[in-house]
Amino acid sequence: MSEATSGDGLRLMAVHAHPDDESSKGAASMARYVHEGVDVLVVTCTGGEAGTVLNPDLDRPDVHARLPQLRRAEMEEARRILGVRQVWLGFHDSGLPEGDPPPPLPEGCFALMPLADAARPLIRLMREFRPQVVLTYDENGGYPHPDHIMNHKVTIEAFEAAGDAERYLEVGREVGLSPWQPLKLYYHQTFHKARMLALHDAMLASGRESPYVEYLAKWVDRAGDAGRITTRVSCGDFFETRDRALLAHATQVDPNGPWFRIPVKIQREVWPTEDYQLARSLIEVGTLPESDLFNGIRRSP
Repeated sequence: MSEATSGDGLRLMAVHAHPDDESSKGAASMARYVHEGVDVLVVTCTGGEAGTVLNPDLDRPDVHARLPQLRRAEMEEARRILGVRQVWLGFHDSGLPEGDPPPPLPEGCFALMPLADAARPLIRLMREFRPQVVLTYDENGGYPHPDHIMNHKVTIEAFEAAGDAERYLEVGREVGLSPWQPLKLYYHQTFHKARMLALHDAMLASGRESPYVEYLAKWVDRAGDAGRITTRVSCGDFFETRDRALLAHATQVDPNGPWFRIPVKIQREVWPTEDYQLARSLIEVGTLPESDLFNGIRRSP
């Protein structure tokens, strides 16, 4: 593969579990890279059919009855705002089981798919789109929704298999797709404690209430979390674009909720990056932390 300059020939694939996930995780980074000329593809594994209506102004029977169609329309608007391409893998939302013990997941849902069956369409997309960089969630799914955890498993399988000519031989054979190996795989690390504390303290220092009081009170540190962040992408100029994309998912976001209580000005001043963990790299990246997902791939003009 030849090296690329600026955005020329650079391709980024972001794999997400549900429509709206792309706008709450890494959206400002994607908007920045689109602005630079990078080809960005969002892969949405499920249609969000089992989701609920989280915007109290839209919590009505007519909205619930049309939720699958509405979520597709919302995704299209968010895609337009971010300037990305987007495809559906076509799996069914597993829902988030609640209860003690939780109820079983519905038969045929994404989280219960055999791994090879769930990975096959993503491998095809990787061989067709040929991304150098892939984004997904960590082994905990970012949070333990069964679709997020399955999203992680499927993306790992695809990243490791898409470039192997001996695996998934049938994928793309009919149209002549050849194996393609992405070079870097990242996990989103958007909602980490250091960022949340910094924004919390800044809100209090400005005389405002912090939306993170309850989050921080319930926060449980996981082993290794402190060393996860390897990459900080400066994207503060695109925070408004991120917010507009998230608001496009009107059934899923309360415009008066905690997502939007911290002024963008404070966010830019206190934490102007979106953060990632470099989980796999087939190239040398040099000293960490990085400031660019395409570090080691992008050639200086």
